[in-house]
Amino acid sequence: MKTFLIIGGSSGIGLALVKILSDAGNQVIATYNQTAPPVLDNVQYQKYDVTDHEAQLQGLPDALDGIAYCPGAIQLLPFKRIKTAQLMSDIDLQVGGAVRSIQQALPKLLSSGAGSIVLFSTVAVQSGFNFHSQVSISKGAIEGLTRSLAAELAPTVRVNAIAPSITNTPLAERLLNSEEKIAANANRHPLKKIGDPKDIAQAASFLLTQSSGWITGQILTVDGGISTLKV
Repeated sequence: MKTFLIIGGSSGIGLALVKILSDAGNQVIATYNQTAPPVLDNVQYQKYDVTDHEAQLQGLPDALDGIAYCPGAIQLLPFKRIKTAQLMSDIDLQVGGAVRSIQQALPKLLSSGAGSIVLFSTVAVQSGFNFHSQVSISKGAIEGLTRSLAAELAPTVRVNAIAPSITNTPLAERLLNSEEKIAANANRHPLKKIGDPKDIAQAASFLLTQSSGWITGQILTVDGGISTLKV
């Protein structure tokens, strides 16, 4: 049995990842902020606000086998409408929160001798989509952090990121709140469907465990083919 820390594990991709790991018999420590967590076997939830610079993770075990940082934001705006305060808030949530959380848990991860960190980017960083400047700024920083931290922590800890396309989660609800929007977004992808949280969570589970023991410093796209295929 392994022990994993999932930051933001009460909804969406984070919750799907918690369920996959706990169903496999692992011990999971997961955090939540505004969304109340479910009651799950092998899962210990704690309230933790990643934007509170003084917040501390509680009750971590002596060793962690993996950490996933799942909180995010999707702010799609024309570039001319981006406000500095809103941009900096996104960066603090998606990058600052990841840095603070990993720094707190890193000694526990190093203790395992073969740990793994999984972060989340977006397909828009490498592909370039209209109105995605704000989200791509912070997620581009996540990709840079992934590669730099992977180099710094090798060979003891592996660090990878997943770059999804649009996925049916509460975070994307306003983009998928009608059958017409769902169909339009699905048709943009070669596989003609949008992502399911389990699609992304299964990839994250793979990267967290030793099934991916020779993979580090990579950005794994899980995107229905939209970034590479024209059909």
